[in-house]
Amino acid sequence: MSEIIFMVETLEEGGYLAISHENKIFTQANTIIELREMIKDAVICHFSEENMPKTVKLKFVKEEILSI
Repeated sequence: MSEIIFMVETLEEGGYLAISHENKIFTQANTIIELREMIKDAVICHFSEENMPKTVKLKFVKEEILSI
């Protein structure tokens, strides 16, 4: 596997949630710095050394509400 993508959302109650839908991996943390470490740990736990992705991409999801 060359790459894994995590969608990162800001939680209403504070903190962040990261989900890789393809690989069914998720983690959360209070800060972006903590989240990056949690993602690294989750990826290392999920993949064997032979299947470890070379790149981890974080895509930040921003929700916007429009009033009509």
